[in-house]
Amino acid sequence: MPPRGTRPTSERVREALFSALEAMFDLDGARVLDLYAGSGALGLEALSRGAGHALFVEAERKAADLLRRNVADLRLRGAEVRTGAVAAVLAETPALPYDVVFADPPYALGEAELRDVLARLVDRRWLAAGAVVLVERSVRSADPEWPASLTVLRSRRYGDTAVHWAEYVGANAGAGADADAGADAGPGADSGAGNDPAATGS
Repeated sequence: MPPRGTRPTSERVREALFSALEAMFDLDGARVLDLYAGSGALGLEALSRGAGHALFVEAERKAADLLRRNVADLRLRGAEVRTGAVAAVLAETPALPYDVVFADPPYALGEAELRDVLARLVDRRWLAAGAVVLVERSVRSADPEWPASLTVLRSRRYGDTAVHWAEYVGANAGAGADADAGADAGPGADSGAGNDPAATGS
């Protein structure tokens, strides 16, 4: 049984996530941040697919200890486990930014708390240019409130789970950056899931 407070991402959702992720992003050598890591399934999967480094953040000590044992058993290089509250860890500034972020918080996490976590990813420079952020929520939860520098890519539903995707477009995102993106990407570039026939809007 998973430790109390964790909600492992189902195998079906995990396979769907990585199929879509690898279609748009090269994981080879990528730096991955797995927030509310639980069993670490997402970060471990990324490492097995070629990611160069994964930082797992988990507040529950029992879950973090189990994750460390999983890492040791799998003998995957590049894994680092931090035990602590996600907001507290994100208050720091990393030595190097991350290319992919998985956030799978408890469904009970409030919208304001999630908004703060997403803001810290930007404000404390956790995100590399073009980084992809994936947030897993209940389909009954409101969509994440993304910072201005994170552009919504899509939302997909898998049963009771919704996965929301966004891309980091830079700290200087705003009217000028939006205009440039529109000129480069063409009509409808900012419509997110509407341009993805495989996506189901939330």
